[in-house]
Amino acid sequence: MNRTLSGIDFTNRIIKGKGIAIVQFKTEWNGGCQIIAPIYEELSKSYASKANFFTIDTQENNLIAKEYGIIELPAILIFKNGELIDHLIGLKPKNILITKIENAIAGNEQ
Repeated sequence: MNRTLSGIDFTNRIIKGKGIAIVQFKTEWNGGCQIIAPIYEELSKSYASKANFFTIDTQENNLIAKEYGIIELPAILIFKNGELIDHLIGLKPKNILITKIENAIAGNEQ
């Protein structure tokens, strides 16, 4: 299931977390974010037993976005045991996102 994070939650659940964490950076008004939202939600349910899915609103948590150099949305970062291992920037097809998730789960990080 997809959960919304704040700054403190990000540190506790992502940086100090274990396993695979997939974090979508978005805003409500961005068209690309609106398009990818149902896909991201669907994948969060499909991979619920293998990865944790989170969302960060960049308008409310701009410092985290700046820390990771996010200037284009949507942006999806993939972490493993607190370490950034992969990312997608901009609107990408669902199959690309699935491939990135599958690689992270299998340990084939880019």
